Amino acid sequence: MAHVYLNRIGTAVPRHEVHGAFRAFAGARVRDCDRALFARMDARAGIDRRWSVLEPAAPEGSGTSCGFYRSGAAFPTTRTRMARYEAEAPALADHALADLGFAAEAPRVTHLVVATCTGFVAPFLDRHLVERHGVTREVERTLIGFMGCQAAINALKAAWHIVRSDPGARVLVVCLELCTLHLQGSSALEQLLCFLLFADGCAAAIVSAEPTGLRMDGFRSVVMPEAADMITWRIGDDGFDMTLSGLVPVTLAHALPDWRAAMLDGAAVEDVDLWAVHPGGRSILDAVEHGLSLHQGALAESRAVLRDHGNMSSATVMFVLAAMMRRAQAGQRGCALAFGPGLSAEAMRFRAV
Repeated sequence: MAHVYLNRIGTAVPRHEVHGAFRAFAGARVRDCDRALFARMDARAGIDRRWSVLEPAAPEGSGTSCGFYRSGAAFPTTRTRMARYEAEAPALADHALADLGFAAEAPRVTHLVVATCTGFVAPFLDRHLVERHGVTREVERTLIGFMGCQAAINALKAAWHIVRSDPGARVLVVCLELCTLHLQGSSALEQLLCFLLFADGCAAAIVSAEPTGLRMDGFRSVVMPEAADMITWRIGDDGFDMTLSGLVPVTLAHALPDWRAAMLDGAAVEDVDLWAVHPGGRSILDAVEHGLSLHQGALAESRAVLRDHGNMSSATVMFVLAAMMRRAQAGQRGCALAFGPGLSAEAMRFRAV
């Protein structure tokens, strides 16, 4: 059976840098009893910059000039958030496709896989790609929705299966998330911590049988036992509501050693040269590093993406893979790892060619 390759990745973020504005806005809403803990979490976030389709207002912390989040005002409805998603998403996708060099690829694309969990509208990017970028009207389309931060691995897996069944296929994978459209107006600490973490971004990739980039060697999935409520993602009246338990890092640290052999298809951790781990937060990366006994520096690309971009949900691990592809040496073995609602995990084994 033909090998399948992740040929290359293009990435893009919006133009508004919002980390300071969002931190200040959340800090002003923290209850007095939570203020010390919030300050510690803020200091330990490991994030310097984040990007959003929302333009921050001055002074920092007063809200956003687009009218989305304002102190003392009701936060936007789900309908309003989806309208903003529909308006903003295509342009961000265009920037990622430009970084990919998609103009030359468009006539050759046979399949399209789109992953997103932060917005739903139809028709969406499939129609936009046909009308704007010259993708054939016969392109086969798949949407992977609401699978959270791990969805990029699911999207690559779908592309892998497509090319394995049809070696002539050329698959465009797009992961697009506008996480900052779903920040909540609650004063609960768990919700305010989202203002410290989430951001917007898009990644686009080509998957085919052409032997360049990263050879995708296999995938593994696992649903963690007794952890169904640790990460949840539900549609509410005022946007999408996330539950992110503080027990997620310790649960991963305990579960990963038992899943390690299956995840690596029997290989030892020491045999893996490249670790592309979704940076769901600094504590998540620390938990993976501890749970798999990785050497210091093994997650350098993941920590750099977290520092410069925050958590962009499904797009984030693609940013890590893109950075990794720039330094990978032929023959190096790697593992991509991401987590999502359930609590569940997805892994992809790969080799640099």
